[in-house]
Parts: sequence; structure tokens; C-alpha cells
Amino acid sequence: MDILLILSYGALAYAAFRFLGIPVNKWTVPTAVLGGVVLIGIILLFMNYNHPFTPMGRFYFASVPIVPEVEGQVIEVPVQANVPVKQGDVLFKIDPTPFQYVVDQRKAALAEAEQDVLQLKSALDSANAEVDEATAERDRAKAQYDRYVEANRIGGPDSAPFSEQQVENQRQLYLAKDADLESGEAKAEEARLAYESQIGGVNTTVAQLRAQLEDAERDLALTVMRAPSDGVVPIVPLRVGQRAVPLPLRPVMAFVPAGNVTFAAAFVQNAMQRVKAGYEAEIAFDAVPGRVFRGKVGSIVEGMVQGEIQAGGTLIDPAARPLPGRVVVEIEILDDLSSYQLPPGSSGQVAVYSEYAHAFKIIRQILLRMKSWQNFIFIEGH
Repeated sequence: MDILLILSYGALAYAAFRFLGIPVNKWTVPTAVLGGVVLIGIILLFMNYNHPFTPMGRFYFASVPIVPEVEGQVIEVPVQANVPVKQGDVLFKIDPTPFQYVVDQRKAALAEAEQDVLQLKSALDSANAEVDEATAERDRAKAQYDRYVEANRIGGPDSAPFSEQQVENQRQLYLAKDADLESGEAKAEEARLAYESQIGGVNTTVAQLRAQLEDAERDLALTVMRAPSDGVVPIVPLRVGQRAVPLPLRPVMAFVPAGNVTFAAAFVQNAMQRVKAGYEAEIAFDAVPGRVFRGKVGSIVEGMVQGEIQAGGTLIDPAARPLPGRVVVEIEILDDLSSYQLPPGSSGQVAVYSEYAHAFKIIRQILLRMKSWQNFIFIEGH
């Protein structure tokens, strides 16, 4: 903009000498030159500080890299470039056949496990029945043994109805039945533990196979990649027959969510005391020559990339002097831009008008409009 000021002053000086009859001599020419230097210097100093300008304005937008979560061959790509899609619309499909096989296998294994649970219940019931039967037999054997012992005690050594061998045989029979009962109880306990092995009220094997089935069904569902939100895919490089791989560093396409475009401008740090939220702003877009749009300062980004540090194994090196950097400021555009073709990423020049030095605001507005008119002139392709 300093060049525009110099050219404007030069034109005014020429008009003064040409049309006002000011003589051209060794006094008037140096006076005009020195006066122009002083005048333009004062204008630039006051205007640049109180009404800052930047040529670094741009529409910024966030894109979402689309990375498949499962690997497979692409069989369909219904999405079209630059055609808006709704959340949940299909972007592309991966061959589901191998994933369906896994789901079928998991379902068969789960059905078998659920059948095994019924068999475990039957085994527990059978073991409990055997314990009841063994208990009854043990009790009968014990009662018989006690009867023999009691009869011999009453009869005494001379009139005992049973011989010692018969009593011993009954005792051995009772001990054998008692051992059978202990064995049956151990088997019943084993059957109970197998049947009651549960997590959350579900047999552990069944719960494990259900989780595996759900995981397989999730993988099957992920063979259909859907739009994460309303938006558009600017370019569709994916083609049927390609192999999609779940690698974060290798997305298959970029998705641009709707309504996430922000216009921001980067100002030098010297003038940031005159850039505050709510201040008036004007924007001249490169893509719309001859027009200036109204706006206002929104939020100021808290942080600059030149001062950013991240966890690592090295210390800060003060000798590595980065560039001073610029402060990024969000600009809210107040005028309607719907009738203009301004795709995300479009650039423009921005001027902010503070509440100080109002006399220089008009000069900044004139210069911004001159910059906008300059956008009519370009030599691309010549």
C-alpha cells in the first residue's frame, strides 16, 4: 500500500505543478519531494498502527481423512466429487465376503457353546442325582453295619448273632459306599463349577464367543464406509478394484464437513494492540475484484506456531531464531457471499479499523478499495 500512496501523492504533485501554475525550480521540487516523504511517512505510521492491514486473509476449512477400518477390495464407490452428501450416506464399499464367512463361523461356534451349556446343566442334574443315590446307599450300608454292631453288643461275647467277619464285611461295605459318595460329590462339584462358570450371568465360553461374534459383525458393517457428517468429497480418487488398507498415513479420500469454513487473517505483531474482538473490518477478495465486504473481528487465536513446543528429547535452542511470526485473527463476514463463487481456501486482503485516529481510517478504506480494483489486473497465462 505504500506504493499506492506514493503513486497517489505523485499524481497530486504533478497535477499541482501542471494545472495550478506552480513553477518548477530548485525550491519547489525538493519541497514537494521532502513534503511527500514526511506526509506519506506520517500517514503510514499512524495508519498501519491504528488501522492495520494484511494481505494474508484466507478461508480455512478442516478436512477429514477417510481411512477404512478394515482391509479389502473396493467393490463400489457411489459418492461423486463435489456432490453434497448427508451423514450416513455411503462413500464406498469393501467386499464383505470374507467378513461374512467369519460372522457365520462365529454364529456356529456360539450356537454350539449354547448347546454345550444345556449339556452342562444335564450333567449337573445327573451328578446330583447320583450323589443322592450314593447318599441313600451309604446310609443304608451304615444302618446295616450299626445293626450288626448293636446286635453283637446286646448278645455279648457268648451269644453274638454275627461273627466278627460278618461285622467286618458290613463295615467294609459301608466304607466303600461312603467312598462312592465322596467320589460322586466331587464329580457333582466339578459339574457345578463347569455349569456356573459365568460372567454377568452368562456362561464364560458363551460370553467370549458372543463378544467375538459382535466384533466380527462390526467388521462386516465397516465394509460399508459412510459419511461421518453432512459434507462433500472434493475429489474421488478411489476406484473399484483398488485395495483399501486401514493405514492412518494412507487415507483413500478427503471429506470436507459442511459449515466448518472460517475466514482468518494473519497480522504482524506490531499492530496487535489495535486488533480487538468487535472492531470493524473490511475484506477485499482476490476472486471478487472491485468489491469490498464488511466484517468484524471475531476471536484471536491464542498462540503462535513460532512459540510452540512439544514433548521431545531436545531442549529449546535460542540460537535457532525463528521468524517473528504473525497472529491469526478470525474475521466474521457480515455481508452475504452466497451469490459469489468463493470456494474454501479463497484468499483476500483485510483491514481492521480501530477506535483510534479516525482521520486515517478513510485513507485506509480508499487504499483497500484501490487494492480491490487492482485485482482486475492479472497476467496469468500470458
